[in-house]
Amino acid sequence: MVGRANCVIALRAEGVSVVLDVSDGQLPAIVHWGADLGTLDRTDVEALILSTIDPGGPNVVDVPVRLAVLPEHWTGWVGRPGLSGSRAGRDWSPKFTATEVRVDGAPVVGTDGTPTMINTELSSVAVDAVDEVAQLQLTITIELTAGGLIRARAKVINDGPDPYAVNDCVIAFPLPQSAREILDFAGHWSKERVPQRGPLRVGVHLREGRKGRTGPEAATLLHVGVPGFSFADGEIWAVHTAWSGNHTHYAERAFTGVQMIGGGELLLPGEVILQAGQAYATPWIYGSYGRGLDAVAGRFHRFLRARENHPSPSRPVTLNVWEAVYFNHDLDHLVDLAERAVAVGVERYVLDDGWFGARRDDHAGLGDWTVSPEVWPHGLHPLVDKVTGLGMEFGLWFEPEMINLNSKMAREHPEWIMSTGNRLPVESRHQQVINLGIPECYDYIRNAIFDILAEYKIGYIKWDHNRDLVDAGTAPDGRPGVHEQTLAFYRLVDEIKAAHPGLEIETCSSGGARVDLGVLERTDRIWVSDCIDPLERQQMNRWTAQLLPPELLGSHIASPRSHTTGRRHDLSFRAATAIFGHLGIEWDLTKPTPEELAELREWVSFYKANRGLLNSGDVVRLDFPDPTVLAYGVIAPDRSAAIYTVASVARSEVMLPGRLRFPGLHPDRRYRIRPIVIGRPPAGLNPAPWWGAATAAFDASGERSTIGWGLPADGGPGLVLSGAALASAGVMAADIHPEQAILYRADALD
Repeated sequence: MVGRANCVIALRAEGVSVVLDVSDGQLPAIVHWGADLGTLDRTDVEALILSTIDPGGPNVVDVPVRLAVLPEHWTGWVGRPGLSGSRAGRDWSPKFTATEVRVDGAPVVGTDGTPTMINTELSSVAVDAVDEVAQLQLTITIELTAGGLIRARAKVINDGPDPYAVNDCVIAFPLPQSAREILDFAGHWSKERVPQRGPLRVGVHLREGRKGRTGPEAATLLHVGVPGFSFADGEIWAVHTAWSGNHTHYAERAFTGVQMIGGGELLLPGEVILQAGQAYATPWIYGSYGRGLDAVAGRFHRFLRARENHPSPSRPVTLNVWEAVYFNHDLDHLVDLAERAVAVGVERYVLDDGWFGARRDDHAGLGDWTVSPEVWPHGLHPLVDKVTGLGMEFGLWFEPEMINLNSKMAREHPEWIMSTGNRLPVESRHQQVINLGIPECYDYIRNAIFDILAEYKIGYIKWDHNRDLVDAGTAPDGRPGVHEQTLAFYRLVDEIKAAHPGLEIETCSSGGARVDLGVLERTDRIWVSDCIDPLERQQMNRWTAQLLPPELLGSHIASPRSHTTGRRHDLSFRAATAIFGHLGIEWDLTKPTPEELAELREWVSFYKANRGLLNSGDVVRLDFPDPTVLAYGVIAPDRSAAIYTVASVARSEVMLPGRLRFPGLHPDRRYRIRPIVIGRPPAGLNPAPWWGAATAAFDASGERSTIGWGLPADGGPGLVLSGAALASAGVMAADIHPEQAILYRADALD
């Protein structure tokens, strides 16, 4: 007879309470996840647990259904079960008994009859459980983290002699019935993270990712909140599945009114079959509670910034040469770009696709990770030496998980190509996927990357992944291999980072198709999208920040004419959009005029002078009533300063957008609010009278303003108002043409 865990645990952090019930040998159930309840004693918790018990009703089971973090079918729960699996049809409805609870690794000593009461803050709670009949062990881990996030995962161990097939394993967090509106994301290549909203109805709202990667249309975060929630207000509960392969997010409303949200890995048929003693662990499922979308996002940002490996706010300005040269790797041109880049203030230079094997276009070469002697007869040394000699860091593009059929690797090892059914998968972007789950293939790719890193002084890798995993099986039997491929990718990146401390890796997946906290555990930034049209990036950066802080968002100043949309934009709009992220440039710097280069240099200087604020501050997004205006900002944690942007993305039905409110400042401090104009002012600028002396600085021809970020010692133009006045009353907006933006800065006078 196994022992029975018997305790209740109250966790608190950063305005959030989580109360766990692990009494009488039951799996952990969350009886409260939401606003801080203050310090709780045993009487409080017992009353709280009692208050959550369902009174039941006609034509349901006679015992109230208790919903654990891993929902159990045997309890009478007829919604989605937490664990789905069997031994060839047996042991498909396990009944677990919790045997031990550990808080931060220390076992909780139980008492007879009365549950042990634990009050703690940022802690990890592990609950061991067993089903002796089904011969399964289970460990559920629940943590309250920095930022006030909750996260949980489960590990299932096969204790029996016969194989146990895991079909599905999901974590579920409870929702109150007041949460009835869903927000998650859709999208596609070059249009990632498009928000979509709708009601939570009876049944399951299910978002599945079957691409073998996170996907540009992934839910990313599934929010459920009170109807009408906004950036600033309305209670919201959100989940994120931290996994870079196939995955699920779901929200469920039962006919009884019980509601939950959760997620997990999506397993393909037969993908995880546990032999005796083997285990399967789910990815972390994260939950964020807050009042308003900014509060939900802020918890993720604070959690990520608390990591030991989180990058410094002093993010180096990057030049990526892809849109400047594509596959045309001419050394003289690339050296010219390097010299021009350092002249405008660039600190990192990245050579993109085309440096290896027979890679003269996208039909050949993937898999052959050796420098092309045809294009680079002296290796990459001339360019690397030039770039590092100029004081810049050198970065290099890889796509290690992909292969072209026209490659030496594919000809020598066709069995390394992922496939099933005795056929090759349909091609995508003229390429296939190599199988890192095969040890020999893994070693080949690992060694090739290590050889390049050993020969050249490389401080940065742009890691691409340009196609979905279709028919992704393992030779010779074609069994599905997405699960093992994802784990092998993680292991490969971990090995590289361990061997090369300080090396930064950007996750790029045909743009933003691998954006999740699984890949962010081991990489240093994401490429938001292959589209750097600033009009599109206004939306994509805004919503990618719902999960990630700005310093992790690769955000580049595009060419005047966008390579993905064909639109043309002024430098001021391109740069004002790009600085709210990890700034880079994606522009052939041999093409700008001297005036454009001078203006670009000013923008880079502004970013460098302010990146400590831009890359560490709290993100606020304004609930502006006019959809033609997008406004957001970054506020110093001590509320001493803030930088906001107001972008016109279309023409409104009215002449002026009205008053601008600037939220997030300390209500009792006084601030000088002023416009920032760098280089040429935005087209169509009609300054508001409160700009004062600034108004006279702009003439009809739009000639260069005398106002920039380097303002006079007396503080320059602007108004002095309290933080409360700026948040509630605001100031009159200036008028600008569509597809233009204005920056504002607020500085506390104390």
